[in-house]
Amino acid sequence: MGVRDLANYPWDAVEPYRARAAAHPDGIVDLSIGSPVDPTPEVIRRALAEATDAHAYPQTVGTPALREAIVDWYARRRGVPDLAVGNVLPTIGSKELVALLPLLLGLGVGDVVVHPRVAYPTYAVGATTVGATPLAIDDPADWPVGAKLIWINTPGNPDGRTWSIDELKVAVARARELGAVLASDECYAELGWDGPWASEPIPSVLDPRVTGGTRAGLLSVYSLSKQSNLAGYRAALLAGCARIVGELLTARKHLGLMPPAPVQHAMAVALRDDEHVVAQKELYRVRRELLVPAVQAAGFRIDGSEAGLYLWLTEGRDAWDSMGRLADLGILAGPGHFYGDHSADHVRVSLTAPRERVAAAAARLAASAR
Repeated sequence: MGVRDLANYPWDAVEPYRARAAAHPDGIVDLSIGSPVDPTPEVIRRALAEATDAHAYPQTVGTPALREAIVDWYARRRGVPDLAVGNVLPTIGSKELVALLPLLLGLGVGDVVVHPRVAYPTYAVGATTVGATPLAIDDPADWPVGAKLIWINTPGNPDGRTWSIDELKVAVARARELGAVLASDECYAELGWDGPWASEPIPSVLDPRVTGGTRAGLLSVYSLSKQSNLAGYRAALLAGCARIVGELLTARKHLGLMPPAPVQHAMAVALRDDEHVVAQKELYRVRRELLVPAVQAAGFRIDGSEAGLYLWLTEGRDAWDSMGRLADLGILAGPGHFYGDHSADHVRVSLTAPRERVAAAAARLAASAR
């Protein structure tokens, strides 16, 4: 199998529901993709403008200022105080890394890539592209002998599942027992809402309480798309095992995977400024607090969703039926079918719409319950 074996892009199937929702007299409320709608912070936009004289090729490894900013950010925001610049790399958004990691690690036919049962589909896409076999398994005890790459996602997209320190320790031990690379997609780690994550930082797989004193075999992936509204910049990063990071750097040099120089400068500024991150989380909090009671009043159950950018909803019937009900209310969501075979009765609702549109959706949902 390879790139030509990939199915049609799944979101194309949502277009009829988009048209149905757009026919609502008060217009569509698009809560489907999760693309940021808030302005990129001015401090970051100024940084980008300052770096537009980018006449030379950018550095695949990242500028010294960016690599140091990544190291400092992990220490300050993720509880990982012992990284060096040899442990980190910038990437061209996180999706390219997720999709290309099996290729960059040299995986191929006969290799196994494990990912969550309810999962962002690009984990499986990356495996399929190189002819490897994707397997959806949550419990580390069930991860199979022969697995070469294991993805975990904390907080999860779409379900918000968040791994505790103890759970991460179990995952690390099992991956090392299997000799597999453990890659933790942590792109929503600044967005904790319920349970312990209402007051505690969400832990990284690189947390010293998890690693047992060595980062061998471990990778952490992070994106600035949501915390800093940089989806259009394609600004992300990885950190972890120095050996693996070095091998990925060599491969990325050969393939020309270089984040643009102005983006690298803007990333360094973004990573050193915490104020805008706190402000952005508050915007998401307000929208979430509008939606939660409304979807519950409309008869949906919220599963998981203790962290992350989404509400993971079910009303106990097929997701396409729920998509139709929501579309008739002028609300566009994401069908659970897109996230694996274990979520056909769920829909994903994002927090990425302006407050007034989220309020409109909440009012429509509440009215539908009467």
